[in-house]
Amino acid sequence: MDYTAIIGYGLALLIGISLGLIGSGGSILTVPILVYIMKVEPFVATAYSLFIVGSTSLVGGIKNYIDKKVDVKAVALFGIPSVITVYITRAFLLPLVPDVITIGEWGLDKNIALMILFALVMFTSATKMIRPKPQQEIQDNKPALSGLFVQGILIGLLAGTVGAGGGFLIIPALVLFANMPMREAVGTSLCIIAIQSLIGFLGDLGHTDIDWNMLLIFSSISIIGIFIGIYLTKFVPDKNLKKGFGYFVLTMAIYILVKEVFL
Repeated sequence: MDYTAIIGYGLALLIGISLGLIGSGGSILTVPILVYIMKVEPFVATAYSLFIVGSTSLVGGIKNYIDKKVDVKAVALFGIPSVITVYITRAFLLPLVPDVITIGEWGLDKNIALMILFALVMFTSATKMIRPKPQQEIQDNKPALSGLFVQGILIGLLAGTVGAGGGFLIIPALVLFANMPMREAVGTSLCIIAIQSLIGFLGDLGHTDIDWNMLLIFSSISIIGIFIGIYLTKFVPDKNLKKGFGYFVLTMAIYILVKEVFL
């Protein structure tokens, strides 16, 4: 095992810690780590990401359910349309995307396009964490659980396309449309991420060669990390943690764009 793989496995712990602390951030860390450190081809990395984040979130979701921090009704309203959308996207839509995407006179490699899209999603995530809506503005909105169904479809499409669990969008949706407390939103988000990510991964099994040895080791380390993250929630203020993580995500997004577009 070379030193880059050791670094990659070490960073797998960070993925789990992120999911345990704020219920999001898993995929926006996983894909870049797999691509740039573990040297996994980008399209395959999005499939691996779904399994890693899905299995890690499943363990975290079960732990939060035991601790009574999961809204089962929201999981159903959000999770079912999200799962269906992720599966359709991964199994039927993405395989139709050509290896070279033509835009006018320009041709863009599918893998580069995927990483650029991922970076743009990361920018959105960073903005939401760095500049969240005022708590009073969130509380003034009436619960609208029906809106979770539409949100599930939209975020499922995003998750299926870039291999992202979508926690950084799921949590704001739960707080805004379901008027859900932050702690409960984190636990509920993990359950939704687990369902849509693992089902989405099933859609890749017929199209992707899987290195199960690497994938299971990486996932196991990430699962250890989520227990650390859940434990740390007792000591780390949510507001400061989300803002700091937002700046980290923003830095990674800039790095990916520079590397893919200019280098």
